[in-house]
Amino acid sequence: MRALLIRHPHIDKILAGTKTWEMRGSRTSVREQIALVASGSGTVIGVCDLIDCIGPLTQNQYRKNAKKAGTRPSEATLGHYRQTYAWVLAKARTLKKPVTYEHPPGAIIWVKLEAAVERGIRKQLGGPK
Repeated sequence: MRALLIRHPHIDKILAGTKTWEMRGSRTSVREQIALVASGSGTVIGVCDLIDCIGPLTQNQYRKNAKKAGTRPSEATLGHYRQTYAWVLAKARTLKKPVTYEHPPGAIIWVKLEAAVERGIRKQLGGPK
């Protein structure tokens, strides 16, 4: 299982269901259930499905979909990235108990989780161990 690193307060909005677009500066071809890690925490705190990637977005597209990105239309401005993509998330769930993992040096966006960590996550979700 892969884990996506996301900073607070963005990860909190995703897990609360108020943010379904994670804004990134590159495309992703990943379409699967992923773990969610609060950057710097060393723990997986939730999971969601990564179901689509939209972009590169125009300023108008971003503004019209600002709520999905967890922001207000007046605050939805491009420029942080050379090109901006929306990674579309669904079915976000918070784990009852965070699962620790070993963070590899240099990992900034994705972490490949060890089998034991994945088992700990799946156990909480009630899926196959």
